[in-house]
Amino acid sequence: MRVLGVSCDYHDAAAALVVDGEIVAAAEGERFSRLKHDSSLPVGAIASCLAVGGLEPDDLDAVVFHEKPFAVASRVLTTRQRQGLRGVPGFVRDIPVLLSTNLFIGYRLERALRSLGATRPPSIFYGEHHLSHASAAFLPSPFEDAAIITIDGVGEWATSTIAHGVQNRIDVLGEQRFPHSLGLLYSLVTAWCGFQPNDGEYKLMGLAPFGEPSYTDALDRVVELDEDGSFRIDTSAVRWWAGQPSKMRRLVELFDGPPRQPDEPVSRRDADLARSVQDLVERAVLRIAERAHDLTGESAVCLGGGVALNCVANGRLLREGVFDQVWVQPSPGDAGSALGAALWYWHQETGHRRKRSGPPTPQADTMQGSALGPSFDGDELVDWVAGLDVPVTTYEDRDELAGVVADRLADGAVVGWFEGRMEFGPRALGHRSILADPRSPTVQRDINMRVKGRESFRPFAPAVLWEHATDWFEMDRPSPYMLFTFQVAADHRRAVEAEPEDLVERVNVPRSDIPACTHVDGSARVQTVHRETAPEFHRLISAFEARTGCPILLNTSFNRAGEPIVCTPEDSLASARQAGLDLLVVGNHVLDLGRQGDRADTP
Repeated sequence: MRVLGVSCDYHDAAAALVVDGEIVAAAEGERFSRLKHDSSLPVGAIASCLAVGGLEPDDLDAVVFHEKPFAVASRVLTTRQRQGLRGVPGFVRDIPVLLSTNLFIGYRLERALRSLGATRPPSIFYGEHHLSHASAAFLPSPFEDAAIITIDGVGEWATSTIAHGVQNRIDVLGEQRFPHSLGLLYSLVTAWCGFQPNDGEYKLMGLAPFGEPSYTDALDRVVELDEDGSFRIDTSAVRWWAGQPSKMRRLVELFDGPPRQPDEPVSRRDADLARSVQDLVERAVLRIAERAHDLTGESAVCLGGGVALNCVANGRLLREGVFDQVWVQPSPGDAGSALGAALWYWHQETGHRRKRSGPPTPQADTMQGSALGPSFDGDELVDWVAGLDVPVTTYEDRDELAGVVADRLADGAVVGWFEGRMEFGPRALGHRSILADPRSPTVQRDINMRVKGRESFRPFAPAVLWEHATDWFEMDRPSPYMLFTFQVAADHRRAVEAEPEDLVERVNVPRSDIPACTHVDGSARVQTVHRETAPEFHRLISAFEARTGCPILLNTSFNRAGEPIVCTPEDSLASARQAGLDLLVVGNHVLDLGRQGDRADTP
């Protein structure tokens, strides 16, 4: 049975293909349209998944949409109705969108498949939004049984759920409903601090360690968090339908002024707001987890929904020990719900049991290292390279290639790395990555400001060989998807004699032997690299370690600010040139882009 899952119409549209229960392919629509967070029907991603699976559209047995459009429409219309006359402008704005998109998704899916060659209507099914998240979180996980927690902005009506996964069944045990939403609150503060909602939440999380929780009392006046993890938001103060946050007058007073404009410098107020809402989210996640543990009695938990991308909260949940094992879907947001919808249909609607091999450890999931997108084979790359106007060296010996690239990295080069299948999810995991020497005290600022074109305080992730991870970080388990933060080990930390007051100056203070990958609080968003799931990336880091003694590379996504991660070799060359990279590695071809690795001071 061949099942296609699809999500779209809010943000981060995606498609996923499941064949007889096996995850064959998954990709975000933005990678093909080149529009970041593209919400439109992901025709390019659908075509890619079919191509990876060697299928035609008529070969599909089921097409599953990740939510129920009529339930979404019901929530939107009910919300507007409750507003009375104040809801008329929003009602007028929302109705055309609902009629032209959500409620016609069946017709649009059929039209999209016909554009790809279908000759008959597809069999279309509809999951529930949070059940799709829960399915993506649990069904590919390493666990036969587990508690499941999903937290996001809003689905049909649910904003968070607790569920119990047993083999192939998922039972929802409780839910929080709109307008009480932890995800929407975090996005609201994201906007208040001058960042784009549904995109800038990473920035808010990165900004939080620079601040103090001085707005905790202000948040407590509008958010009531109970001991069981449930919460109520004062909707007279936090009006999701107000349009602009600046219209929320009570929040303007509580937050000491209106939202920061994007072109204004980040202030201490913004850092303190970020820290305060981050602390609130962490407390809420812990209480929800304790409630989930009480309800299910399980020792393992799976996390899904957009809030599961909050790696700081995930790391705290792991450290607090509410559950012995925590597994997070590497694409937990709306993109991942396309995969969840397909898996839900295969396992829960048709009753197929899950197949597992190996012990129940975090490495034993079925996500294949999340390398589920398209790849480009040798012949394609040879033809592409032949038409380039830059110096290219092709290496048949992969060890030799790894050694050459490792030498350039050790000399200070910033390298674009394009290898194998594209990652599914927002994290680059060594297939579509920008890499650099983490020992440099200046490379973080340089890559943020010049290469990536983003805020200077944004931290970078260390990709570390799993066999050396526990020597460098306070961790005792793999973290292959870069979804947990851990402290740098004491042996590799550096004392800071005087902490600067200025945010930019604090960013530039070396805090460890890998300052480019150590945040202001001594933490790092660690990716453990395993030979089994990322052999070429593992080979490169091993070559770097042999030359430098450091088994770590700085790893960030291969894109510039405002761009999706690169998908094709053409994308990679265009992005590398715009970013001013020194070297681009595409498969076994090394492109010298004409710059020397002299921007970073290496030890």
